[in-house]
Amino acid sequence: MSDTAAEALVAQLESYGVEHIFGTCGHTNIALLDAIGRSRIRFVIARHEQAAAHAADGYARATGRTGVVLLHVGPGMTNAVTGVMTAALDSVPLVAIAGDVPSYYFGRHPHQEVNLHADGDQTAIYRPFVKRAWQVHRAEDLARFTERAFWTAASGRPGAVLLSVPMDHFSRPLPAVREYPLAVVRRPDLPAEVAEQIAGLLLQAQRPLVYLGGGLRRGPGLDALRELVEHLDIPVVHSLMAKGTLSDDHPLLLGMPGFWGLEITNRYTREADVVLALATRFAETDASSWDRRYTWQFPPGRLIQIDIDPAEIGRNFPVAVGAVADVTRAVQAINTAVRARQSEPRPHEGLRETITAARRTLFADSRGRGASDRFPLRPERILADLREILPADAVLVTDVGWNKNGVAQCYELPEQGRFITPGGASTMGFGPAAAVGVQIAEPDRTVVALVGDGGMSAQLPALPMAVEQGAPVIFVVMNNGSHGTISDLQAVNFGQSYGCDFTGPDGKPYSPDFAALGRACGADGYNLTTADGLGEALRTALAARRPAVIDVPMVNEPVPTPGHWNIKDIYQGVFE
Repeated sequence: MSDTAAEALVAQLESYGVEHIFGTCGHTNIALLDAIGRSRIRFVIARHEQAAAHAADGYARATGRTGVVLLHVGPGMTNAVTGVMTAALDSVPLVAIAGDVPSYYFGRHPHQEVNLHADGDQTAIYRPFVKRAWQVHRAEDLARFTERAFWTAASGRPGAVLLSVPMDHFSRPLPAVREYPLAVVRRPDLPAEVAEQIAGLLLQAQRPLVYLGGGLRRGPGLDALRELVEHLDIPVVHSLMAKGTLSDDHPLLLGMPGFWGLEITNRYTREADVVLALATRFAETDASSWDRRYTWQFPPGRLIQIDIDPAEIGRNFPVAVGAVADVTRAVQAINTAVRARQSEPRPHEGLRETITAARRTLFADSRGRGASDRFPLRPERILADLREILPADAVLVTDVGWNKNGVAQCYELPEQGRFITPGGASTMGFGPAAAVGVQIAEPDRTVVALVGDGGMSAQLPALPMAVEQGAPVIFVVMNNGSHGTISDLQAVNFGQSYGCDFTGPDGKPYSPDFAALGRACGADGYNLTTADGLGEALRTALAARRPAVIDVPMVNEPVPTPGHWNIKDIYQGVFE
């Protein structure tokens, strides 16, 4: 008996090492689900497609492998847009497989086809942000397109892709299935002569600086970077996405530049004469809206930019040396070239002491504010309790707002820990579901979804998903009854907050009981009434190893922002 295309696809996915697929069912994909149900692959069901996409994204970030999300036609596709886009903008490899209307009904506007001003083309919805979208027209092409999808998602600058499959193709027999093995991704090396040129610039520099982006992972590349900066005493700043790559207690680490950067950090970026930028896109907030008065100054500084994506080279600043290369291999080559020319370490007197003092002051000030027994809790009290109680290798998955910004700026992440956050899209609702995907990938680690009440409300489907999967995520809800960061921004610039704070019909503050929602879903739920309650709840939840929701009443305080962001000028009518 011939295999169906669905059965052949599942066998192909197994051969690629796919162990989990996240998604929702629909009449266009149940033939594939039936085949998955008879395979070694585990299907993680979600109650909303955005939750499924975020969970697949979190899984991919935790494992380093390509995530897979299964979608339904029409509203299934559009529900998942935000999750797939979030992965795409953060360079996370993700394959979205979507069922589509029957191939022989295209253009007739069948049930749930995306149409109105044009006939069905659901791939068009995703084309602005996916690396490639394939529309399968013949069942015989499915295996070839699937191989291309996985290759494209993981090669070059990783990202999301879409594979749209008419539902009838899943059930079509394939008498002879040609195998399409997945080739090993080989990333480009940095040419030796370019490594030599970069080494020369770093050795000639009086005030060199390294700007570390999220594209460099822990491993040989980070080891080489650590050796390089310690050998030449080069200070390091990092983007939001690179938080935790180099340990927060490293004596050469200055932290984030730009909007959340310390004055000393932004001063170093302005005064650097040579900057080695590694796998970073110079995001607006990290670059003070690209305003040279506050952060980067090119020229007179000379920029060396290394990225896997040629489109990023010189996008925001002119480069002296631009190289398209794998950042791990590039750093190793530069380190080797530097040591060949300069065998002895080159210390800069007082540099490490200056940086260490500034960082200690930052963390000490935050801990001081976090020592308050005020209730509802101050945000930094929540961070202080997490830092004290969580195991050193805990994974913090944040959403947007105080949780992301506060952790990135003033949370001392242990060297064994991990920080996962939505950077490119800054997606509210990312944290809860992404944490479930991380926990499935890392079943033995402690995973905390540190989210605001807005983010938790946006992804309540993450709660039953965690319970169903036996994923002991601890959802810590920083509950200030508001979209707090935006509320603060509006109040500062317009004198009041309107449309940002949650109120009931009587005008009084309103909030769901998130702990009760957790209990209703089958998780543990903790309501706090005292400042010490958070620590008690965290310890209990850690011991229980069950999904848990800790509803933490919190005052609304702005994150300290010593740097510049142009949106504040725009509110005041200042345009530059």
